[in-house]
Amino acid sequence: MNKIDSGLHVTDINWKGIDLNLLIAFQALLKTQSVSQAAHELHISQSAMSHSLARLRQMLNDPLFHRQGHKMEPTERALQLASDVQLVIRIVKNNILNSEPFTAQSYTGSFKIGLTDYAEFVFAPQIFDQICAKAPNAKVSFIRVNRHNLAEVVEKERLDLAIGSFPSLAEGFESQPLYQESHVCLYDTAATGVEPPLNLEQFCQLPHALVSPDGSWKTGVDDALKHYNKTRTVQVLSQNFLTIGQLIKGRNLTCIVPKLMSMIPFIAEGLTRCQPPIEVNDFTISMLWRSNASNADKQQWLQHCVASVINPDFSIKE
Repeated sequence: MNKIDSGLHVTDINWKGIDLNLLIAFQALLKTQSVSQAAHELHISQSAMSHSLARLRQMLNDPLFHRQGHKMEPTERALQLASDVQLVIRIVKNNILNSEPFTAQSYTGSFKIGLTDYAEFVFAPQIFDQICAKAPNAKVSFIRVNRHNLAEVVEKERLDLAIGSFPSLAEGFESQPLYQESHVCLYDTAATGVEPPLNLEQFCQLPHALVSPDGSWKTGVDDALKHYNKTRTVQVLSQNFLTIGQLIKGRNLTCIVPKLMSMIPFIAEGLTRCQPPIEVNDFTISMLWRSNASNADKQQWLQHCVASVINPDFSIKE
């Protein structure tokens, strides 16, 4: 058996003063911000809850909660501890006390999956079908995320997995790329009067529609055009791919969109797809999860399930 040395030995901690019930009490106090309500929720007396709070304060060397009017407001230290305490309780509940291994066929819980606008539009239906086929009693919750609020939403919503294009990885997360997505130009040939392929002059002369999740009117495409001493005019901007797909039909507009999205029938119908006349950087679709996921079996199953939808030939790293 491999010996793991974490740098901390059991004799370094006074385990006699540590009681898992104190963490339960802490969580109840954080939720209710009231000693009496927390006691009621845990079915103990108010004096017992007060005693637990006193022990917590001594153990953690912090007041943890200050009385403000009728509320017990958490200190900064208490807020910092909140997610760690929740994680410990979940690990004890799911990994230690729950001796039953995860079985998809009998699982009755929920999977919470974060998706960017693009990933939800393209992949959500197939992911739902795949999960339901293998875990028929499970529930699936799709929650919108983006590269700016990813870490916050993962923690707040306790997401099992997030899928999308995430250029940077926050501390405490792991990720795995699934595939590289390229881009194409979409436009209505009849409305624009332009036959494919689209050359650079035509590309710059046509008004552009732009998908911009963060509301920016400029992208790397505009930087690329500078090398040719060219510019384009973005006439309309939307944060939603569905809007853009319908917007360019019957209008004198072109739009650069991910290739996979352009192949969806109700988006592509009546539109012309061609290669952009300039280089547009590909982007990586990845799945991302917390490093400290509490149920490893469930987590790994979900990763395999999602990967089999997005890229059936992809090998999940162990």
